[in-house]
Amino acid sequence: MQRHEVVVVGAGLAGQRAALAAIQAGRDVAVVSKLHPLRSHSGAAQGGINAALGKEDSVDTHIYDTVKGSDYLGDQDAIEFFCREAGPTVVEMEHFGTIFSRGDDGSLARRAFGGAGFPRTIYAADRTGLALLQGLWERLGTERFTLYEEWDLTDLVVRDGRVHGIIAFDRKGGDFEEIAAKSVVLATGPFGRVYGRTTNAHSCTGDGVAVAYAAGAYLKDMEFVQFHPTALLESGILITEGARGEGGILKNAAGERFMSRYAPHVLDLASRDVVSRAIVTEVAEGRGFDGPFGKYVHLELMHLGKEKVMSRLQEIVDYCRNFAGIDPVTEPIPVYPGQHYMMGGIGTDIRGATNIRGLFAAGEGACVSIHGANRLGGNSLLETLVFGKEAGIAAAAHAETAPKPEMHSADLDAVVAPLRAWSNRKDGEDPTALREEMQTTMDRYVGIYRNEADLLEGLKRIRAIKARFPNVHVVDQSHVYNLNLTDALEVGHMLELAETIVVGAYARTESRGAHARTDYPKRDDARWMRHTLAQKTPQGPSLSYSPVTYTRWEPKERVY
Repeated sequence: MQRHEVVVVGAGLAGQRAALAAIQAGRDVAVVSKLHPLRSHSGAAQGGINAALGKEDSVDTHIYDTVKGSDYLGDQDAIEFFCREAGPTVVEMEHFGTIFSRGDDGSLARRAFGGAGFPRTIYAADRTGLALLQGLWERLGTERFTLYEEWDLTDLVVRDGRVHGIIAFDRKGGDFEEIAAKSVVLATGPFGRVYGRTTNAHSCTGDGVAVAYAAGAYLKDMEFVQFHPTALLESGILITEGARGEGGILKNAAGERFMSRYAPHVLDLASRDVVSRAIVTEVAEGRGFDGPFGKYVHLELMHLGKEKVMSRLQEIVDYCRNFAGIDPVTEPIPVYPGQHYMMGGIGTDIRGATNIRGLFAAGEGACVSIHGANRLGGNSLLETLVFGKEAGIAAAAHAETAPKPEMHSADLDAVVAPLRAWSNRKDGEDPTALREEMQTTMDRYVGIYRNEADLLEGLKRIRAIKARFPNVHVVDQSHVYNLNLTDALEVGHMLELAETIVVGAYARTESRGAHARTDYPKRDDARWMRHTLAQKTPQGPSLSYSPVTYTRWEPKERVY
């Protein structure tokens, strides 16, 4: 058994920033990651990071845009803190070595993003996440810490209301191991792979969110699932909002710039939920293109000129050429919405603390809540850094005074015994088949538009798949790099989270942000201006609710 004062699970931007903060506070820190840190999903973020820099913009405008973008479900105290930290965070990351794109005068280049009242999205071409990740990893590499690479989180050890450590599977060694800790920070990222059509990497299975849920942590606002308007048709690869920020436009099969019907003031740069619903509506009403991989609309960049497209959207050009066989410099891009981001996650306060003592969370797997019912593009990279840092500081402070953790051999045995049984049985359920059934169900019944009948059918199917999961069979008997075993672990995590999404969506009888109910098409502030909290019980998620925090902005109609 290993022992550390602070264990950070996840090595993307949120995890690395938490680790750096805890190290700087003088704690003994370990980072546990299922991937090499530079392969973390943070590196897939393309478009940019928001900060109100320069005389024309203001922090207050950034705050208001975020509040409005959240459809007024975001906690305004958290949003104010978040936006005020934006400028110092971007400057800090530049000092860490992040190479941002520059304007002609040498200042940080900025582009427009959807739902923003000013072009405040700072970028590094269309590889911003990778540039930030590289700079932060190089800075973290100057510190002393322990890295457990290619370890899968399987359980949290919680006793007497506080965390004592984690249990994880070492892929290289083939063993389940205990790591005792006074504080644990979960920064394991999103769980978009509960859907089939998603921009998320295959590693985005919500491991930290699921084990926190199993340990008694509240999950917050899980019904709010963001679909990105422009995912490449066949593969679902993200086409950054930065493409529209640079002047790209959406057109239907009639050649119309159709966003004029849905957001007449800002057109293609409305918030993501608005644009996604617009595309789905255009296709449903017969104005989409038909193709072998489904219906779609066009994203046009051709009018921007080769130099601009090649210099500012290099990765998009590569994706289109390599995965769709088209050249966006001269041809339109076929796009259709794909699941992209989870507004919900482990419920935390501004410092990353959960309802379990010693357990903290940050990044997309956490819910502060700053995004509320809908996230603005450019705010997610900022979220990882601002709240990753806060969680690391808080975890270090807790570890300084917390008693020594108590880990028992029975803790490990209780976790490992049922997992080993998966390999010992002669037959059973194929985890890959269960995963595909879950994804098909979520795509079909819990998508952009929802209604009672679909949600009830989706819940019935998810619960039927979940009931079959205990009979899962791991065919691969190898000891090292048993990906059949890790696949089964991930499917178990995702089924728990899928259930919370559907239950929360069924209960919320209104439309708000990314949650669009065709049977309840209006926002209902009188009943639903509140956060959903899900806690695990043997019967499934038990829902309760908490108030939204206001400071300066009262809810009003959200138009773009």
